[in-house]
Amino acid sequence: MAGKLEVITGCMFAGKTEELLRRVERARIAKKNVLLFKPSLDTRYSQKEVVTHYGRALPCSRLPTEISWETLLELVPEGQLEGADVLAFDEAHFFGKGFPALCEGLASRGKRVIVAGLDLNFRGEPFGPMPELLALADEVLKLTAVCVVCGRPATRSQRLIDGRPAREGPEILIGGLESYEARCRDCFVPPC
Repeated sequence: MAGKLEVITGCMFAGKTEELLRRVERARIAKKNVLLFKPSLDTRYSQKEVVTHYGRALPCSRLPTEISWETLLELVPEGQLEGADVLAFDEAHFFGKGFPALCEGLASRGKRVIVAGLDLNFRGEPFGPMPELLALADEVLKLTAVCVVCGRPATRSQRLIDGRPAREGPEILIGGLESYEARCRDCFVPPC
């Protein structure tokens, strides 16, 4: 089997995790051995599952944000890793700088690697390892949400503090509907 790197990206509420789980389920129907992962940082809905904003869930393993081939081998029994046809990673923007090299290494070993993550942070800037993953990908799917202000296709994630666009803050703030809105380019309010 030839390896492949597939990247699913877009803003919050665009359906990235939904698409990731759809691909995982299709691979399982095709009798492929699938491993599903998420970063240990993501604790929003479940510690042991990848969960969409709408409640769809599949069991997964959690990984540290700074993940390498060596770390992956320590955390996943080698027989499982070698026997996997598909490795799927949710919330890829939370992984560290070494993550693209890990994905490339897995793909070069003949694995189908599926990655889902935000392309832009709340400031509208490229997020974490996503720019490199997008450049390395064999296939890219960029999804849009619906802008909550005007109803047009949304490509940005607007962070909110007390219902208003955030002006500052750390790059990473785990949250859902209480902390973020999908916005189009015109309705997005960039931080100062």
